[in-house]
Amino acid sequence: MASPRWVLPDHFEDALPEEAIRLETLRHRILDEFRRHGFQLVMPPLIEYVESLLSGSGKEMSEHTFRMADPYSGRVLGLRADITPQVTRIDAHLLNRKGVTRLCYGASVVRTKPRSLLASRQPLQVGAEIFGHAGVEADIEVIRLLARTLEVAGVGASRIDIGHVGLFHAIARLAGVTGDAERELFAVLQNKAVPDLEQIAANVEEPARSALRALPLLYGGAEVLARARKLLPADPTILAALDELDAVAAAFPDLPLSFDLADLRGYDYHSGLVFAAFCGTSPAAVAYGGRYDEVGRAFGRARPATGFSVNDLRDLLARDHEATGMRAILAPVHGDADLASVIMALRSAGEVVIQELPGHPGTWQEAGCDRKLILRDGRWVTVSLQGD
Repeated sequence: MASPRWVLPDHFEDALPEEAIRLETLRHRILDEFRRHGFQLVMPPLIEYVESLLSGSGKEMSEHTFRMADPYSGRVLGLRADITPQVTRIDAHLLNRKGVTRLCYGASVVRTKPRSLLASRQPLQVGAEIFGHAGVEADIEVIRLLARTLEVAGVGASRIDIGHVGLFHAIARLAGVTGDAERELFAVLQNKAVPDLEQIAANVEEPARSALRALPLLYGGAEVLARARKLLPADPTILAALDELDAVAAAFPDLPLSFDLADLRGYDYHSGLVFAAFCGTSPAAVAYGGRYDEVGRAFGRARPATGFSVNDLRDLLARDHEATGMRAILAPVHGDADLASVIMALRSAGEVVIQELPGHPGTWQEAGCDRKLILRDGRWVTVSLQGD
């Protein structure tokens, strides 16, 4: 039996009035916060040529990308499943600035598969990216902005996990692991598959063998970084990565940071610090971020880059149960000559004024009205609707 025409595909949903206004209000609040930090808003198109969407940081989104033929050009188009590759393209080719560029965005993406059983396939992403600075100062800035974003959303971070992909690549190099074997090792560490890691480490020479075995055990507070200096080889790349992690720990003494040196993501694009933010007791991260210095190379212009994105603003609304029902003033559709100017003045002052159309008495509750305009002693005044 065919589904009714009004039924949506799985993991797609409408945002009804109360949720829609809360989402849009939150999106504006966050984008305003980004603007106050110097980030400039960009609005990439929903559809691009698929090879652009899947370049660089977009490779891992291949299986999440809807594809279609363009009847205009005959080329294959893709619906964006992530906005970061688009922002990277804009920095590399359209803005083409020499110095630091700060860009932000807030829009929907579309995915063939949801991130989790309850996730939407059309999440509303917001994010911010810094291009042009290779130092840890930029990473610290985006982590600080991420924490501030969660505060603006009214939820705050219960934990921010920090890792460093550069540590993995340095240890893999010392171990002589390259190509597909390196990718396999990355997946083993990512999944915390200790027995598989032991098999790989058994065929590796010291000191890389001990380093590989130590990585899954190096998690916890900032004290982990001191342990890492004792357990990992004194390789210049490893020491530089630990210096960056120490700088992050020192920058945020009041944030709930945790460090996991086997927390790895984005084999094809992350190159340094990576982080994930959690709220409440949920095991799922609400935001991810990190450094991806080589991504611009796919667009012909490699640039240092770091940033973050909130997976879906709905995740933040689900943790903020405060109702924001619309408060509105009910006004008659007909009145004296002053009524129109009174309504205009109220709307200019930020009030919502709804004029009741003829033949629909008693519908003010559905419209969210809690007050009404009445004519009293020749003047239009606002009175409460409670009890009506």
